[in-house]
Amino acid sequence: MTQESTEQSFADLFQESSSKALRHLEPGQKIRATIVGIGGNSVFLDVSGKNEGILDISELLNKEGELSAAIGDKVDVYFLKSTGGAQIFTIKLGSGKNATHLEEAWRNGIPVEGLVKEEIKGGFDITLGGSIRAFCPYSQMGLHRVDDAGAAYTGRHMTFQITRFEENGRNIVVSARALLEQEREQQKEALQASLQEGATVHGTISSIRDFGAFVDIGGVDGMIPISEIGWSRVEDIKEHLAIGQEVTAVIKKLDWKAGRITLSLKETLANPWDAVRERFTEGSMHTGTVARLTTFGAFVTLAPGIDGLIHISKLGGGRRINHPREALEAGQEVEVKVEGVDNETRKISLAPTDYVSSESKETEEKNEYKNFLSEKSVKKQEDAVGSLGALLQDKLRSRSK
Repeated sequence: MTQESTEQSFADLFQESSSKALRHLEPGQKIRATIVGIGGNSVFLDVSGKNEGILDISELLNKEGELSAAIGDKVDVYFLKSTGGAQIFTIKLGSGKNATHLEEAWRNGIPVEGLVKEEIKGGFDITLGGSIRAFCPYSQMGLHRVDDAGAAYTGRHMTFQITRFEENGRNIVVSARALLEQEREQQKEALQASLQEGATVHGTISSIRDFGAFVDIGGVDGMIPISEIGWSRVEDIKEHLAIGQEVTAVIKKLDWKAGRITLSLKETLANPWDAVRERFTEGSMHTGTVARLTTFGAFVTLAPGIDGLIHISKLGGGRRINHPREALEAGQEVEVKVEGVDNETRKISLAPTDYVSSESKETEEKNEYKNFLSEKSVKKQEDAVGSLGALLQDKLRSRSK
């Protein structure tokens, strides 16, 4: 584009806004402006007012030093101050070679761009504007704790907010977390209008704790309790999920006042209990694994997500025991019989295949006694018949004589 055409475009665009009223802006206010001219070290902006806006050209140069925008493009800028009838704007203080307005950025809450140079005691050494040093504590580098912060942040270009500016810029403290929290608050307001219980959301695992995993769902964090990770009992969450992993979950509960969103991962998975009644019928035999022992019995995993209980009274092979550990141990394979299934409460009653209940034992003993009496009666009859036959034979022999 020639200088003549550039000047013509500049004149045309400003002519369109010449009748506009003066727009009052507060330092640090963010607006969307249109590039109407480029000349020397300045980029001229249409900011919807009589006064022209000026942006330092270095803020629009890429790593190769080339201009990354053109006349007519729209850019998001922050108002710094008015001087000489012009309004001075910035995209992000500290970018490129322009580092002359850091104090204004501190006073007005304008973001600054910095390079995370190296990890030092308590945080990181940040370079602003190519030469100005600042410090960012570990806790202010992000929204969540990172296990290896040095590897995660060193060498990255990040956006910060200046939280302390002292000694004419010789003592500067910055925070990336402050800006991230502002962004998330804006995103949260938008999500409140769209999210609802029962909805399916997509997110990224941002943090893992013993009690559950936190998921960034685009502006807010939801939490998957350990009990909602899968249908099977989960002991170690890290065996199932990892930081940075993308997941799909169902919103179980929304509490905007308390700032809590409860998610469920298992609700997106097939429910193994849907086929329990057909697969584990009463009286059927199965091989299971002892999952855990309690004072009242042993839980046995029959299939992923399906556990049954052997009550302590059915363990010990007929002898009385005080704890299931006297008969079984976790991880042991056992042969069991299904005694009962309750789909509503999701409970399966089990017994060892060699277990004989007291009722069954009593019935067996009664049957054995009946058999004994029956056999004894038959024997008596046989004995009686035998005795009568002998008498008749004796009488016959005596008559023959």
